[in-house]
Amino acid sequence: MEDSPGSRLHRVSTKAAIVSGFVTAGLVLAVVWAFEISLSRAALLAPVIVVAFGAAAGVVVLWAKVARESLGRSRRPWLVAGIAVAAFAVIAALSLLGVNLPRE
Repeated sequence: MEDSPGSRLHRVSTKAAIVSGFVTAGLVLAVVWAFEISLSRAALLAPVIVVAFGAAAGVVVLWAKVARESLGRSRRPWLVAGIAVAAFAVIAALSLLGVNLPRE
């Protein structure tokens, strides 16, 4: 099989390149703010930050699809969703109030 003389890579649109640059810069600045590290160190870790954010977003999308399918199969989806939201709200409220649960 012969290789073609032209490149196999296609051009990226200018708009997509600019948007991805701004998203990457925003992620780096968010990491600098959240973890209080230097901007130069976060910029050096930018590829790792982007990959980690992409993996986390993928997990969120996967679990959202699982939850949607699971709710679709249940007999009372609103009850299940209400219980899940209530449990999340209780955990969030207890965390904000600084309640430490006993450990074994």
